Amino acid sequence: MAPSMLDLVRLSPRRLFPPGGVDLYRQIAMLTELGPGDEVLGVACGKGVSLGYFVDEFGVTASGVEHDPHMVEQAEEWARRQGIADRLQFQTGRPDALPYRDSIFDVSLGEIAIARQCDPAAAVRELVRVTKPGGFVVLVQLVWKAPVDAERQEVLSEYLGARPMMVVEWKRLLREAGVEDVHTENWSDEGTSFRSGVVKPFPDFAELFTLPEKVGVLRRAWRRWGWRGVRAVLARESAVHRLLTTERILGLDLLRGRKAADVTQNVGAELESVPSAVAALPHPADLLDAHEPDPAALKEDAGPSETTADTVGLPLFGVEVGGSDPDRGRGDP
Repeated sequence: MAPSMLDLVRLSPRRLFPPGGVDLYRQIAMLTELGPGDEVLGVACGKGVSLGYFVDEFGVTASGVEHDPHMVEQAEEWARRQGIADRLQFQTGRPDALPYRDSIFDVSLGEIAIARQCDPAAAVRELVRVTKPGGFVVLVQLVWKAPVDAERQEVLSEYLGARPMMVVEWKRLLREAGVEDVHTENWSDEGTSFRSGVVKPFPDFAELFTLPEKVGVLRRAWRRWGWRGVRAVLARESAVHRLLTTERILGLDLLRGRKAADVTQNVGAELESVPSAVAALPHPADLLDAHEPDPAALKEDAGPSETTADTVGLPLFGVEVGGSDPDRGRGDP
């Protein structure tokens, strides 16, 4: 396996922000109303640069999931050095099988490599699953700005280390997973009120590093992937540089929505309480014994009205249709 451009960026000794930079992640904090006490999840988090920013600037507690154990080790070491390991933790894991129970995060963020090695729909469903009802789900994703044939999509995705899709496809996956009020922003256009200039959709290796830094990155790539991997890097760099600067068919979008209220869980909790409520009811045999009429009385008068009066209001019997019981229609057993 040859390294992608994203792999090379992550091999840098510098702690580089993901595409979009600090401006984009400040905007995410504003859109999700981040504040002290919030629980934030980052998936495909790399070295955890964006999560560290949220912890430092907004006082949140954050967790990161990354498939590459080398990145997890570096992220954990950095958090320990900064003295924030109690508020920033990392785990090795897959985006489509997150190691968390349902509905525990206030904000869940999927970074650009979230669908690199798994089905995008499965990764989005997992991101939504671990988010609290009413919590925010955020994607920062590469998008195709023009149609690209399937074969070329696969090749370029392998080169990039991420899987771009059309923005309408990302929105559809969010809605199908139960996310409402989806808001999108294009972060590869001209500067706006919340960013100062044009933002490239992906780090351009040719421009991002100085010559000594490139040599250092390639040396690390050689140790992990050998000379064959380094040769592949040089070929891919040219293709990606052309994609970013000449063809301009790649963009970067921010998508943010809220997880819908989980009505199913509430209904399930109510249904779970039914057996205990039924168990608390008297046994039918006990009811019959307690209200068994005196045989002598039956011989004197076996009128149907007395038998009916004895059963009114007992749990074993329903209220007579058309009766005047004040609880009729409430659905009680």
